[in-house]
Amino acid sequence: MNELFDLSGKVAMVTGASRGIGKAIALGLAKAGADIVITARNSSSCDAVVAEIESLGRKSLAVSCEMSKPGDVEALVEKTCEQFGRCDVLVNNAGVAQDALPLGDMSLEFYEQIQAVNVKGPLQLATLVAKRMAQSGGGSIINIVSTAALEPAGHMGAYSASKTALRSLSRVMAEEWAPMGIRVNAIAPGLFITDMTTDLESKVPGFLDQAAENTLLKRTAQPIELVGPVIFLASEASSYMTGQTLAICGGALKT
Repeated sequence: MNELFDLSGKVAMVTGASRGIGKAIALGLAKAGADIVITARNSSSCDAVVAEIESLGRKSLAVSCEMSKPGDVEALVEKTCEQFGRCDVLVNNAGVAQDALPLGDMSLEFYEQIQAVNVKGPLQLATLVAKRMAQSGGGSIINIVSTAALEPAGHMGAYSASKTALRSLSRVMAEEWAPMGIRVNAIAPGLFITDMTTDLESKVPGFLDQAAENTLLKRTAQPIELVGPVIFLASEASSYMTGQTLAICGGALKT
């Protein structure tokens, strides 16, 4: 059974991995046997995570990358291949949220900023990595979206649109890249306790309690609870799964 989830000899890239969900995913993939490339806007913020990964006996590389900058994304792929020669697993986790804002008050510039980080960057990175994966026999791409991709939220138009777009693109990627041995799936997390969500709570008191009440489990989640689903999608345990969106939301969604 352990062989199904074993990632020994694999190289995994996790964006936005200096803290929160990204950090938990990076450490979880390392514990499953993979060497890890992690990114953040400032690579020095990843130093502690690199040290933790290396303490597990795995190799790790931190690369500075702003997902809205095409040159940064290109450099990330080049540095990964220079260091490890391949990339077998990509977790597109980096993203930005937004404060509650009615559509009528939203500027196009604000909308485009959200799309640049949450859609354009992940799309460019997945496309570049897919070309490398094809050369080494395939791989797994996991795009972290949101339950907002399945049930868009009012006053969160730019964010909901970005995650819906990435979910749709995940399906297209899966269809186009399956002949190259590349599986592409999305994960739609519900309310996980991260810096992003605690910041929202500070601006909208009671936000987390309301979100917890909307789940069947009547609670929010911790980043570690996303690690199992990611390892499942990264490994041979999900070898017949592609083009799907897996909602990890405590039962908040009915579909």
